[in-house]
Amino acid sequence: MSNFIPPAFHLPTAWFTDAATPAFLKLAHNIDEVIIRPEDRDMLRSLRKRRLIYFSNHPTQAEPTIAWVISNAMGARFNSMAARRAFDFGFGLVGKLFQATGAFSVIPGIADRESMSMARKILIAPAGKLILYPEGEPMSSENDNLMPFQPGIVKLGLSAMDDLVKQSPGSDITILSAFIKYVIKASREEIVSDLEKSIDVIAKKLGVEPGERNLLRRFLMIGRVLSEQVEREYGLPVDDSMDWDFRTGRLRHAVLDGVADRLKLTRYDREADAIQKLRFLTAVLELEELKHPQSPISGATGDDLRIANRDIIRAYDFIVMRREYLVAYPSAERFYEWLARFESLVLGKRPRMLGGEPSHLPRAAYVTFAKPFGLSDYYEKYKQDRKGTLQEILDRLRSDLEERLQQSLALSKPIVEPYDVGSA
Repeated sequence: MSNFIPPAFHLPTAWFTDAATPAFLKLAHNIDEVIIRPEDRDMLRSLRKRRLIYFSNHPTQAEPTIAWVISNAMGARFNSMAARRAFDFGFGLVGKLFQATGAFSVIPGIADRESMSMARKILIAPAGKLILYPEGEPMSSENDNLMPFQPGIVKLGLSAMDDLVKQSPGSDITILSAFIKYVIKASREEIVSDLEKSIDVIAKKLGVEPGERNLLRRFLMIGRVLSEQVEREYGLPVDDSMDWDFRTGRLRHAVLDGVADRLKLTRYDREADAIQKLRFLTAVLELEELKHPQSPISGATGDDLRIANRDIIRAYDFIVMRREYLVAYPSAERFYEWLARFESLVLGKRPRMLGGEPSHLPRAAYVTFAKPFGLSDYYEKYKQDRKGTLQEILDRLRSDLEERLQQSLALSKPIVEPYDVGSA
């Protein structure tokens, strides 16, 4: 199959997508509305004719569709990147839809020159606009957290600036950063009732008795039971006196290292953090799925690849299942993030890493924006200190999104008392 797939914008398909987007958000993600403040809508319209890179957090599969809503609010069309293998879903029909709505392919884990060239071409075109996610893939699945940013997204924008100043001196590329916060639209009573019923199903499947534990403690108990199951599978000592974060950290590294060993990968960094390992392994498996000549996998059987994919999803669920994240601010949204992992691990539901199931209860997506800025603000400094300026811009992007994240916390409140874990 062909490696690079370019965008092939098709106006009737775009019109159909405009009309279908609200229904798709409801069906696929149980999102009833996307909320943008009137003053932000005015700001978006003011950027309609500019070259622009749109950045946002990326905790779920809903963000690309919400970016489409934002492009409509701006009165513009955005281009985007999608993983190459996604273009083959649905016998290639998904890829045709992606192309028709402005998406082009990218292969993670390699220097995809054709994709980078297309991105730069888009950004130097008059009013060209491109969506980029600084967290990259896989998604974090934690709406109140940001994964490490990938510096390549800033380097791409600055490379486009190099091209632009040669073609059109004095021109600029605007950076627009958005934070998307998902908020459940239900009463506390509805939420607690649904969570209690759902966690009881998980407990029954695992054969454990929640007893008189409160809701927070029930969730922690299920997390502990699942961790212990995988610890035993990997021959790790089960020791309740050990810190939760230490045990889950040890577990995720054991699972990821086991995948690398199964695939006999020689360039795997065992000293890297879990996120880096996960990104490397998912990229390697995608290269193998595409039968790409740069795939480092050789001699792996179908069972090896199936188990590797299963274990990567398992490790992902434990990477984003941190005790402090839930107990410090036990909002409905954080409970449901944990529940989604439990339902994946225990009930076999679609994993969050692969998009997940629609939310149990309806949600609203609140979108807030940082103040836009131009890459021209940094370009002269960049010519003198490329590495330092790249990091400065990356730090600004993260600071902007972190600020929006902190402000958005007030949109959802804890449904139980923080740290009220009750009796064991």
